[in-house]
Amino acid sequence: MGIYSSNLGFWALADEVRTYFQTEAGVQTSGNKRNHHVLKIGHGGTLDSAATGVLVVGIGKGTKMLRTMLAGSKKYTAVGLLGKGTDTLDATGKVTEEKPYDQITKGDLEKVLQKFTGDIMQVPPLYSALKKDGERLSTLMKRGEAVEAKPARPVRVYSLSLQQFQPPLFTLDVECGGGFYVRSLVSDIGKELSTCATMQELTRTKHGPFTLEEHALYEDKWTIDEIARSLEHCTSLLPGEPSHKKLKTEHPGETAVSCEDK
Repeated sequence: MGIYSSNLGFWALADEVRTYFQTEAGVQTSGNKRNHHVLKIGHGGTLDSAATGVLVVGIGKGTKMLRTMLAGSKKYTAVGLLGKGTDTLDATGKVTEEKPYDQITKGDLEKVLQKFTGDIMQVPPLYSALKKDGERLSTLMKRGEAVEAKPARPVRVYSLSLQQFQPPLFTLDVECGGGFYVRSLVSDIGKELSTCATMQELTRTKHGPFTLEEHALYEDKWTIDEIARSLEHCTSLLPGEPSHKKLKTEHPGETAVSCEDK
């Protein structure tokens, strides 16, 4: 199991990891055929396409450990923009509304944050990975199909604090449970302040026991040896779990790679 810092979606990241393993191990592939000497790759929850930060990836038997190890909270740093709303609730979408925000003070914003701490109800965004009839809502929306908003559902916010306020921008630190959408939080904060708001930047800084500062393996270190060292370091977080053996590169036939993206 490893942790990666990227602004790539998981599919792109998995392709990158696959490419590095195959290149370092000397594995040749043809077309879309997979070599089934089976080294699985799975993820513990993707990021929005415009987001960066922690994406936990399970490699090999680590894919089976993801659910257990990531049962804890997630942390994010988010930058919101007051006065504008978009259809995606973030900077990638089309502006759908604009409202004044000059009347909002730092104290107003801090007071509002208290309403979004603890166990709350949240409506997921329409542009999301949630599915209807087997297809992602975001896919249906991009095709121009009518999509009804999912009903509000319970989510948990462990902590929420204002780090910076330089109107129209504000920066939040959020620690939350699973199923939580920071985009929806920023939008809801705007509504509570009688204006609108959209998320400009999002960085996941923690997922379960894995943190950006301590465990991240950045793209420039995606080599088989660095990934092996990352596996050693990250699996030490699980008490009693034996460390992974160093990944072999001497015999390409023994290290053929097949990734199963989940």
